[in-house]
Amino acid sequence: QVQLVESGGGLVQSGGSLRLSCAASGSIFSIDDMGWYRQAPGKRRELVARITSGGFTNYVDSVKGRFTISRDNAKNTVYLQMNSLNPDDTAVYYCNADLTTTQNMGMMPSNYWGQGTQVTVSP
Repeated sequence: QVQLVESGGGLVQSGGSLRLSCAASGSIFSIDDMGWYRQAPGKRRELVARITSGGFTNYVDSVKGRFTISRDNAKNTVYLQMNSLNPDDTAVYYCNADLTTTQNMGMMPSNYWGQGTQVTVSP
């Protein structure tokens, strides 16, 4: 059984910063890509940023230069540092990971989601 647990969301004023964390736990053998997605009311869930196990990153254009994704492989944790937040960043942020469990070694990684954390940016 695998869990992804996010933390760090909340309410912040425009121009402020937040740092999201997501810790993966359970019977994990290895983790490949990890990432953050977000979904605003009435909109589709979109990719915000992803990071490979080797540290390569990619970002949606709207957050480039403001958000930074990082990970601590020893802790099975991914972070999202969000600076210069604006109201358009308001959404539920979801952690995502491609990982292999100890029960599925040798098989293709499976995709897992966290429960989401709310980020609200006031004008």
